[in-house]
Amino acid sequence: MSSSSSATPSPAPAEPGDRERLLAGTHHDPHTVLGAHPVSGGVAFRVLRPGALSVTLVMGEAWAELYDDGDGFFSGLLPLREVPEYRLLVAYEGVVLETDDPYRFLPALGAFDLHLIGQGRHEELWRALGARAMTHAGVRGTRFTVWAPNARGVRVCGDFCHWDGRAYPMRSLGSSGVWELFVPGVGPGTLYKFEITRPDGTHTLRADPMARRTEVPPATASIVTESAYAWGDAAWMGGRGDVPVHRAPLSVYEVHLPSWRPGLTYRQLAEQLPGYVRDLGFTHVELMPLAEHPFGGSWGYQVTGFYAPTARLGTPDDFRFLVDALHRAGIGVLLDWVPAHFP
Repeated sequence: MSSSSSATPSPAPAEPGDRERLLAGTHHDPHTVLGAHPVSGGVAFRVLRPGALSVTLVMGEAWAELYDDGDGFFSGLLPLREVPEYRLLVAYEGVVLETDDPYRFLPALGAFDLHLIGQGRHEELWRALGARAMTHAGVRGTRFTVWAPNARGVRVCGDFCHWDGRAYPMRSLGSSGVWELFVPGVGPGTLYKFEITRPDGTHTLRADPMARRTEVPPATASIVTESAYAWGDAAWMGGRGDVPVHRAPLSVYEVHLPSWRPGLTYRQLAEQLPGYVRDLGFTHVELMPLAEHPFGGSWGYQVTGFYAPTARLGTPDDFRFLVDALHRAGIGVLLDWVPAHFP
């Protein structure tokens, strides 16, 4: 196609079985249906965008409006020799969005991670599962992954899609039990959850168990996050091994941050707690459980998010600021970890 040109594709609808499973949220490999695929006669494009009025392929200066196949499906067959670089122009009532197609990307999680997860010995699981903002195939977005081995299907939804996950079914990565989808354009600050189809076909909307940031309870959404925090505790970290641990003094001040001086944030605590502890002669603080928990009255002993410091007192970077301040004051930090208590 020449520059600044349009093309009229032929219909290329999804097979009825695929269509049914995608609408029901039970498709294990939506990437084999959605996206762009070389077929006899050219390249077939299929998009699922419930609520959209139209979907147009943008290929440089060329464009092609896809057929509306109903139920949010759009498709088209173009006489191309190979899959081109393309974006989607999606028109809704009152707004038109241009975005990359999530279903043109290979998995953003590697085979070695899946191998370790399958063996139950992945020692940095938070790097493999959950939501991770990243650049994948040259495109900024967020990789969503969740371990749900008994699910019939998983979709991701959030404020980026008005909490309608029908347009974002995830793929099952073999026998690992992991479901994955890279969503272009989604970045830090985005609220999200996973919509899981149970074995009986019913749906449940769940927060991410591997989330590294959450909404402030009683709100329950997970939040995409990444940190650019610049630590200032190099001197303390470098000197930790100067004295053998069994010869060093140890005096621990246990503290429940939300009730120590009620109303203080992590950053406000960083101004008051280090000096208070140091002046009393303690070498360490032991923070009572700070992993996210729905019921404040549990004092943190009913954890729902082991990798997210509670949002009641601030953001993950605010918590880093507090730890940094304690270290710079010469105070070690211990954290209560309570995996045996459940809501």
